[in-house]
Amino acid sequence: MTAASSSFVGGRAHKIWTIVVFIVLASLDNAAIAVVPAMILPTAEALDTTSRALGFVTGTVILVTALTSVAWGYWGDRSDRKRLLFFGTLVWAVGSWLSGAASSFGQLFLWQVVMALGLGAIATVGFSVISDFVSPRRRGLAMSFWGLSQGIGGLFGAYLASQAGATDFQTPLQVIAVLGVIFALLYLTTYQAPRGFAEPSLRQLHESGAEYEYRIELDQVPALFEKRTNLWLVLQGFTAQIAYGSLIWVEFLYQNKVLEQGYDTATATKVGGLLGAVFRIGALFSILAGHIGDRVQARDLAGRAKISAIGLLGAVPFFLIFFFLPLSGITVTNGASTATLIPEVALELVTNPFVGAAFLTSMLALAFTSADSPNNFALISDVNLPEHRGTVFGLQNLVNGLGRSTGNALTGPVATALERSLTPPLNWAVGLALFQVWFLPAGWMYWKATKTSPADIKANNQTLAERGSRAGP
Repeated sequence: MTAASSSFVGGRAHKIWTIVVFIVLASLDNAAIAVVPAMILPTAEALDTTSRALGFVTGTVILVTALTSVAWGYWGDRSDRKRLLFFGTLVWAVGSWLSGAASSFGQLFLWQVVMALGLGAIATVGFSVISDFVSPRRRGLAMSFWGLSQGIGGLFGAYLASQAGATDFQTPLQVIAVLGVIFALLYLTTYQAPRGFAEPSLRQLHESGAEYEYRIELDQVPALFEKRTNLWLVLQGFTAQIAYGSLIWVEFLYQNKVLEQGYDTATATKVGGLLGAVFRIGALFSILAGHIGDRVQARDLAGRAKISAIGLLGAVPFFLIFFFLPLSGITVTNGASTATLIPEVALELVTNPFVGAAFLTSMLALAFTSADSPNNFALISDVNLPEHRGTVFGLQNLVNGLGRSTGNALTGPVATALERSLTPPLNWAVGLALFQVWFLPAGWMYWKATKTSPADIKANNQTLAERGSRAGP
């Protein structure tokens, strides 16, 4: 090994490279989930099925990902996380590739489930890894980039599907699969941080060359919820994710709004997808929210929970306005290519008041909800020991998945039932609006977490300080 290569391994550049590769991997798994919902119409036509059936597929993917994430998280807290992430990525990439080769609804369903089995690894094992790279004082900001990467991944998947999948549903699924394999191979070149690597209380232990040897045991899992903050964080995820799960159908709502204007299915799919991509720009505010969370948390140990509560509750009125705004007077070229439609949609943003208003309200709604994920992720790390974080996140991810799959799976049937008295797209707007009520109990549970998190953080820091003063258990 040369001097240059030796200085790279484990050095600052190697760690930055690791974070970049990992963030891309985290974004790709969300891209994989977002593909099918963004091309419901052409996929339903190609496989001779219904939008409701494809909604069931998406809900199943979310649920299976959540169910398997608990096992992945626990396994990651006990063993080699790098190996688990590599093989987990290969599993979901194979599932995505075979989904693109499906010629029937049954085949698509089967291979999407295979894809979901691997996706659980990225969600939970990945969270454990990234939390070890970041010190508590910058945890919210770092987690905002990690969470934002997932949002960008979902945006990329939805964009790719709505454009390349408007006439061929197979291509987006297989493109995502190839990218997954490429970055799985790149992940083999990354740096594997020791557990608790960025914890100030463990710095002396790591500098001495000792290893943080604590690992989770099965009998420790029930005790994790003796920390009441964990209980509130997990429970709020169910109700909040019912609302979040329904939002997967926003592209479909706007595709229907374009259809209502007289455009064909392919054009409506493309334009709805482009609008959906633009409407997610508000998620960029998560960087600011994570930074604010760090600043507030430094003065108030209940700060992260307070910011998350305000974010969820503040988003509701803006989502309601966004759903019900009409899309009147939109002017694009029917049957045009994506290259033609992009500037036309961009022009609509500044010349069509309805499109402009939809953009503004969506940006405000997502700016509020963007406060949730970075502060939630950081708070889980703040109140849990390094060997427990993957498992707790996996349990939260399980409950989140149950809520998200419920919201995703029920939005379609509710909108379909409403179609008896409300014509599309109004039935979809009403259906989506009904699901936003689930943000309210989530906000209340975050408020409960403001009462418990200070004591739980102090207890966690005390344990780490005691362990950091010696070279092993």
